[in-house]
Amino acid sequence: MPYDTVQISRLGGAWGALGALTASDGSASHRHIRKLGERNEDPRDLADAVHYLCLLHGRHPGVVDHALNHAEEAPEREWLQEAADAFATERGYLVRLVAAAGPLPSTPGQAESEAAAAGQRHALDMLAQSDRAGCAAGAAIALVLDWQAIREVLDAAALRLGMESPLCRLPIAEETAALVASITTELPRERAMMFGAQQVYAQHRGLWDLLEARASAREMH
Repeated sequence: MPYDTVQISRLGGAWGALGALTASDGSASHRHIRKLGERNEDPRDLADAVHYLCLLHGRHPGVVDHALNHAEEAPEREWLQEAADAFATERGYLVRLVAAAGPLPSTPGQAESEAAAAGQRHALDMLAQSDRAGCAAGAAIALVLDWQAIREVLDAAALRLGMESPLCRLPIAEETAALVASITTELPRERAMMFGAQQVYAQHRGLWDLLEARASAREMH
């Protein structure tokens, strides 16, 4: 079931707060990701997005895998195991898209772009390996919630490249809501979960800012 973040944000408690955060800070609200979904979008911009998304999320272990390794309680481990299994498919999809898209589009400032993406990847890894109870789970939950918007970019690239999109099997909304309820019974864990989620959205927005700047640089070059 798709995540309706506006509907989620109307609910109470931590799940509602997370939905509001996803709606305001998640990838779907960024103007560049909306532009990538347009039919007349420059194929170089889609290829660039696929390459950089792979830099952040195409390697194993990733955010969900790290969080799984840090999970101690059964509900959290079960959800993270399901998410990790599903994300293996998403990772394979990303790698296939990169191979089909060909070389990274020539763009001024390539070294600086790669350094920025490496910094974002490192920040995501650190969040997902945090020993602060609730933080790693919050990072993984945010990635799963944000992946719906990211998946639309991947599917747009697949359509342009003549590829089929695999079914996304990440945890459904009800399962994620139940997990959020189970790990936010104490205020410190709820705050840590929200912090982890907020920081993932910040890194993703940084990526879209970077990709938007790269697209502009190619237009001017």
